[in-house]
Amino acid sequence: MASISHSNSSPEGAPNSRPEPVCRSCGQGQLQSILNLGATPLVARFLDRSNYLDPEPYFPLELVFCSGCTLVQILETVRAEDLFQDDYPYYSSVSDAWVEHCCMHAQNLMQKRELDSQSLVVELASNDGCLLKNFVQAGIPSLGIDPAEGPAAAAVMSGVPTLVEFFSEELAHHLVSQGKTADLILGNNVLAHSTDTNDFVAGVAALLKDDGIAVFEMPYLKELIDHTEFDTIYHEHLCYFSVHALEALFHRHGLFLNDVEALPTHGGSIRITVAKIASPSMAKLRFLREEEMAGMLGFEYYADFAQNVKHLVEDLRQLLKKLKSGGARIAAYGAAAKGCVLLNYAGIGDDLLDYVVDKSLHKQGKQMPGVHLPVYAPEHLTNDAPDYLLLLSWNFREEILAQQKAYTDCGGKFILPVPFPHIHSS
Repeated sequence: MASISHSNSSPEGAPNSRPEPVCRSCGQGQLQSILNLGATPLVARFLDRSNYLDPEPYFPLELVFCSGCTLVQILETVRAEDLFQDDYPYYSSVSDAWVEHCCMHAQNLMQKRELDSQSLVVELASNDGCLLKNFVQAGIPSLGIDPAEGPAAAAVMSGVPTLVEFFSEELAHHLVSQGKTADLILGNNVLAHSTDTNDFVAGVAALLKDDGIAVFEMPYLKELIDHTEFDTIYHEHLCYFSVHALEALFHRHGLFLNDVEALPTHGGSIRITVAKIASPSMAKLRFLREEEMAGMLGFEYYADFAQNVKHLVEDLRQLLKKLKSGGARIAAYGAAAKGCVLLNYAGIGDDLLDYVVDKSLHKQGKQMPGVHLPVYAPEHLTNDAPDYLLLLSWNFREEILAQQKAYTDCGGKFILPVPFPHIHSS
């Protein structure tokens, strides 16, 4: 077993008083190190005049494998209040592609589940209401739950009832005591964010009707490992799920993982359907079989990941340095969380990039965590078009390339960092 370092949720340098870590799902202590990204800033803590002079907190970021239940996870647990602060900058509706994805998902569920005015849909981590507003507009009673005040306020403004709270088993029982039980529970990219994974799932079991379903989406671990998507690893993402690990987690709380669907979103995701009644689909059984055949139940499958990440980072730095030494001007597109991880771990700052552009009004005018690159609106490219743009938000590649056709038509080129660094050719 590789050695594991661990500290509590204090910034680097604070004393370590916590016991040896255990798995977030099964509670066993047999954890093997896959990748250590070192001390890393919080990806949502953008800098502006209000906090530019404050000490910037860094926290350890190490990915490990549990040989007990096969769950891949990070060791560090940063306080949720520090991660999802009042000015949390992520708003789902910024991406047109994600808005369309949510609309199609909602329409399919409404039709398949025959939801009506007597139903209740609850979304966990509802953000700005991007998904839930589709149900509201159809006259289906809905409730969003999200701890980030900014996105939650935007959801309320769009007509989505929202509780500004962290979801927990206690909150679930409180809602049930008020007569609220869910026909449908939704959660897009939230299960990995819960600081107490078992409490979160216990809350789902408590809130869900006996004949209801819960549908979750999350990045798929196999895609992350196979395509070296290490920039998906950050402090908000505590867990990285295989279907085997998910099945064990839900089964512990009397829930059955019945269906799995592959999705192209976020570099490769899965959508799972969970219920209180077992009804496993052939798709779910196929995923389990493919994971076993790939070797995902053992550590050997993950053993080369750190070396693959090292090679990717070295190749990217060499490419940027070669272009820079040739006189090229390079900026980046997408002040995304994954971009923060990539830039900080690779040590890419203002020596190689001039700035970053991003559509989000909540990031413009600020600086990227750690590397402190300024963030501008995409319109900045109209008057100042660099030769190359490093595409940090590569998971929205097609949408961004279409939006920036004027830039590429004028000779601008995009650099894609994942799954290997290369200059995009249209």
